[in-house]
Amino acid sequence: MAVTCNSTDGTVRKRHVDSSKTEEKQGGISDGHGEKYSKNGDRKETSVQSLQTGTYWLTRIVLLRSVAFIYLVAFSVAYNQNKQLIGENGLMPSKSYLNSVKRYVGGKIGMAAFAYTPSILWLLDWSDMDANLDGIALVGMALSMFVLLTGMANMVIMVTLWVLYHSLVNVGQPVIFLSEVLAFSFYDKTCVMKCSKHILVCSVIFQGLIKIRGDKCWRELTCMDYHYETQPVPNPMSYYMHHSPWWFHRFETLSNHLIELVFPFFTFLGRRMCMFNGVMQILFQVVLIVSGNLSFLNWLTIVPSLACFDDASLGFLFGSRARKEVLEIQHEAAAGHTPKPTKGMLTRRVVNISLGILIGCLSFPVVMNLLSSKQVMNTSFDPLRIVNTYGAFGSITKERTEVIFQGTLSQDPKDPEAVWEEYQFRCKPGDVYRRPCLISPYHYRLDWLMWFAAFQTYEQSEWVIHIAGRLLANDSTLLSLLDQNPFQGREAPRWVRGEHFRYKFSQPGSASAAQGKWWLRKRIGAYFPPLNLEGLRGYFQSRNWPHPHTHPKRT
Repeated sequence: MAVTCNSTDGTVRKRHVDSSKTEEKQGGISDGHGEKYSKNGDRKETSVQSLQTGTYWLTRIVLLRSVAFIYLVAFSVAYNQNKQLIGENGLMPSKSYLNSVKRYVGGKIGMAAFAYTPSILWLLDWSDMDANLDGIALVGMALSMFVLLTGMANMVIMVTLWVLYHSLVNVGQPVIFLSEVLAFSFYDKTCVMKCSKHILVCSVIFQGLIKIRGDKCWRELTCMDYHYETQPVPNPMSYYMHHSPWWFHRFETLSNHLIELVFPFFTFLGRRMCMFNGVMQILFQVVLIVSGNLSFLNWLTIVPSLACFDDASLGFLFGSRARKEVLEIQHEAAAGHTPKPTKGMLTRRVVNISLGILIGCLSFPVVMNLLSSKQVMNTSFDPLRIVNTYGAFGSITKERTEVIFQGTLSQDPKDPEAVWEEYQFRCKPGDVYRRPCLISPYHYRLDWLMWFAAFQTYEQSEWVIHIAGRLLANDSTLLSLLDQNPFQGREAPRWVRGEHFRYKFSQPGSASAAQGKWWLRKRIGAYFPPLNLEGLRGYFQSRNWPHPHTHPKRT
């Protein structure tokens, strides 16, 4: 007789198996749980049975490793780019920002400062801010690597990762891409699954509603006519997806609405429907990953989708040893062999309930925003950013514009004979012959920011002028974020200007495509006029920016 447990509803069923002949041939007997014993009572090899549905031990491991992977990418981006962006000599130094917050709250580093800008940087020595930023990133990389490789974590580790990452985000100002990384502080398996499903349903519905309520092209099913060409950082597949037939773009838009506004509710309609929703959400995000460089946003959305799959559906990802251990747990639960509550278990339960109540309270303004016809996206309602709104591409730009930095060695920028040479960024469109890059889930923050700057003015994005000043000085810190410096190994440019261009994908099979052009561009006008270092002196002083000094051959 073998005992199995339907752990979905907690009932125990018994089934009779005529296994005497099999056991006799193998020289042993079975205990009904997959364990084989020889005639003298010694345990023999365990046969792996199918896992029961409704438990999430293996799912939790997959979730933890997935979150750790995202953290590893996020901290890697921070380590490689934070010094140039918010370091001692960065575009928007975090030390200057913290000092301004300190002055605003009364000149003291106390609870008011922590409440305004939660960050452990308040507790560190500011004499070497670059070392602080690197230290936070390296500790985050080490912890996330440990969780990724072992699949093990606890509340302390996950909360530490969350604190470290938010310490960087909260001092990042406009130059840090505000992409929140999940932190599963709920380590109890049931809480993890409930929290993950809650995040999945809310985040996906947020994205769907902001589209329906936003740009009318989502209602007219025409947004995908523009998306691939005008998204922040296209990749090579974006080129081909953009040139898909019109009917395919309509199908894409309609599918987007189904996946974001209908399928999330399948989460509550039983195991199979929940799994269907999980599959559709993951496939949808994979399509977005393949067709554009959207940082780790889509990878992050996949993570809570994994909670739609239980141990029985994810068992194929694990070896026989892990499956046997879960089988033993399932059989013990089926037989009613549950461990006695310990102080640690009770403490964890109290913490879980307390955090659940906290999140419920903090979710109130988020839910009200979700129901509001004036829904806003990507907004935090508390300084700790525990519960936020999220929604991408509520409006779609219909044409792509780019800001191109150019420098010249000419004494007179108005001289028609002046030769203007272009700077190339790592990934954003520039040279029309350069193939779009493929970097997801990695992220070039400055390239992404230039996308926003292109449909604003330089007065709205003053950091663009800060870039111009650094280029005039051949500043190596900034130039390390670029792909090509036309003045490398030469004297610094005397003038730098910003030109505004309209970009479109070339047509496959056209003469331009045959010449190797991925893009076609047309000049709109000047984005900002020619500037030199002396002319920028007053501009930099008025904003308390250090005035760049020329380094003739510094690269």
